[in-house]
This record gives sequence, structure tokens and C-alpha cells, in this order.
Amino acid sequence: MARLNAVLPLCVALLAVLAGQSAAGRYYSDKVQDKVRKEVEKAMAYNPSVGPALVRLVFHDCWVNGCDGSVLLDKTPTDGTNTEKKAVTNIGLAGFEVIDTIKQKVGAAASCADILAFAGRDAADILSGGKIFYTIPAGRKDGVVSSAAAADANLPESTFDFGQLQTNFAAPGRNFSVEELVVLSGAHSIGVAHLSSYRDRLGADATPIDSDYQSALAKATPPELLGRGQNPTVPNNPRDASAAFQKDAAYDPAAVGVSPTRGVLDNSYYHNNLINKVLFKSDWVLRTDGFAASKLQEYKDNAAEWNSDFAAAMVKLSNLPAQGKNLEIRKNCRFTNQQYYY
Repeated sequence: MARLNAVLPLCVALLAVLAGQSAAGRYYSDKVQDKVRKEVEKAMAYNPSVGPALVRLVFHDCWVNGCDGSVLLDKTPTDGTNTEKKAVTNIGLAGFEVIDTIKQKVGAAASCADILAFAGRDAADILSGGKIFYTIPAGRKDGVVSSAAAADANLPESTFDFGQLQTNFAAPGRNFSVEELVVLSGAHSIGVAHLSSYRDRLGADATPIDSDYQSALAKATPPELLGRGQNPTVPNNPRDASAAFQKDAAYDPAAVGVSPTRGVLDNSYYHNNLINKVLFKSDWVLRTDGFAASKLQEYKDNAAEWNSDFAAAMVKLSNLPAQGKNLEIRKNCRFTNQQYYY
């Protein structure tokens, strides 16, 4: 789940949302969660790309050994610096500084895993303009193991076909259905992607992709850049791209039937997928399964249903139990307590 380019329209919209929520008294009664919310609001108001980063972090943490905050570790006693942050599938992860700031505010009162789950929840709420809101309990503990190899072995790749996605989501310990796969994929309405994650979509033998969109992508991020050691990004959602890119891609949000407001977590992903204007092979292949394809159409037609189902899927995701042993509540989210003390 990806980052988002900071854009002025989202800043304006975000400040309006925050003002409205504060006036409506939507802060949490729990003191820890209240502090988390306030820090997420401040961080997103300063840099809107933080919001998508936090939503993505929840998935990338909980999908590997459950929700244990292991994605936050810089090093561990057993794996050194070869932690989940170094995994190929974790390219572009961000938002760590926000979690650090929140931890400093709450101290020993909350685990890093809880902080991350709460921050991702609040980011989704803000990005959706209050349309995606859910409650989750506290009580998670932090893991002491973080492995890049484990992350690459567990996280789904952008080049997966439908069968691989289905198997990955249904794996023991996760047990996510095809419907939940389609639901969570809708988070690609926000964030950015690196060229290395969609370069397979730029060739002549690519899985079906709109030709204008493909040409716009190749123009904005030529595949040969990878050979020069560069790995640029584009927004996951053509709605969030520049006016020049939208013109090249023949993309008009109003004509597609989505809100033109940039950076919003909404059902625009489903509109884009059904016209072949999504980045990843793993997005498009949802159309190759009859049931998954029917859910794409259903969520395109019913934004409120997707909002509700996405919230429910995020609750399930955020409650995946930690699978490691020797769990703790870290003093510093980047290091185990053994390293922190010594």
C-alpha cells in the first residue's frame, strides 16, 4: 500500500477537513489516541504525502508477522540492518518520522505497533474527508525481529497474476478473501509508484493498458532511466498527475466520473481500472476473475459501499496478531529495547 506527491489543492482541502472535524469534536476520548490524531493532523497539514505513507505502512507492517511494528525497525540484534525497510517490496516506504514524533509524545504509554495502527486509521479518515472511519482496540506489542527477506517473501508484488494474489491474501494467518483483496486494492487511489514497479506495463507485450496512458507514462518516466540508476515516481492515480500528464493520458476526471480533487482516498481506483488506466499488473488482473471483476464494477457504482467495506478490511488488517516471540513495548520505535539500553 504508496506515497503521494504534495499538492496545493489537497493542502487547502485538508485544512478544511481538519477544521470541520475539530469543530465536530471528533477527537478521541483516549489520551494516547488523541495525541496520535493531533500529530497526524499536523504532519499531513505540513506535508500531505504523509497520509498515504501512513496508510501504506499499516499494510506493510501487518502483512509480515502480524501487526508488531517490525517495519519500523532500523536494525535488530539478529538481522542487523537488513530489516524490512530494506526489502525490495518496501521501496518508497515513508512516514517513519511521524511515528517517531508520536512516540516521543506518548512515551511508554503505547507500543509502536499501536501507534502505527492508530496513525494509519487517522490518515485514512482525513484523506477520505471523514467518509472512512473505524475504531480499533489497543494492546498490540512490538516485535524484535525484522527481516528484508521475510518482507519480500510475504508482501504481494506488483507483477503478481490473479492466482498469486489470491493465494497471498488467503495465506494462513491472514485469511483475506477475494472481496477483501479487491477492497484493499482501492487504496491505490492515493500515493505514488516507482518506475521499477510498473515498467512491465510499458512494453508492447504488457497486460492490457490504455495506449494513451501507457504513452504518457513512458514519456514521464522513460524505462531507460532504470538503466541509468534512476527510479522516478508517478502518482498511482492519473487524477493526481499534472495537467500535462492528464492531457497526454487523455484523462479527464469529470468525464471518468470521479471527483477532480487530488489526493482523496475514494473509489476512483475502480473507475480507472475499468478503463485500463491503472499502473500495476496486479491491479489490472483483478479483471480476469469473474467475481473480482464484478466487485470492481460494484465499487465503481457505489462509493459508500466501498468506504464501508474498506473500513472493515482495515479493521481486520490492523488486528492481525503478532506472530513473533519475546514481544515488548519499545522505548524507541527504530530499535529493540536490547539495543536501546545497550
